[in-house]
Amino acid sequence: MRIHFISIGGSAMHNLAIALSKDGNIVTGSDDIIFEPSKSRLKKYGLLPKKMGWDENNITEDIDAIVLGMHAHSDNPELIKAQALNLKIYSYPEFLYNQSKE
Repeated sequence: MRIHFISIGGSAMHNLAIALSKDGNIVTGSDDIIFEPSKSRLKKYGLLPKKMGWDENNITEDIDAIVLGMHAHSDNPELIKAQALNLKIYSYPEFLYNQSKE
């Protein structure tokens, strides 16, 4: 499964991203700023974004799920592109709920 996290740097978000990556999923993410210890942990697992900020080019048709962090705004260019591509967009709790059903 290909999963992109918008606001990957949050404490819950980065831990979920790492767990999903360790489970064999292809995980990407973005954020405008990431603090420690999230930054070091994401780097350790190869999930730290190469550059900070939002880029609509991070969002492609082959993404199976977008996990939207609570600090992302409705005018986020990645969110807007995901909506335009009609991708599945989940909040953190929605994503956990859907994964636990399967």
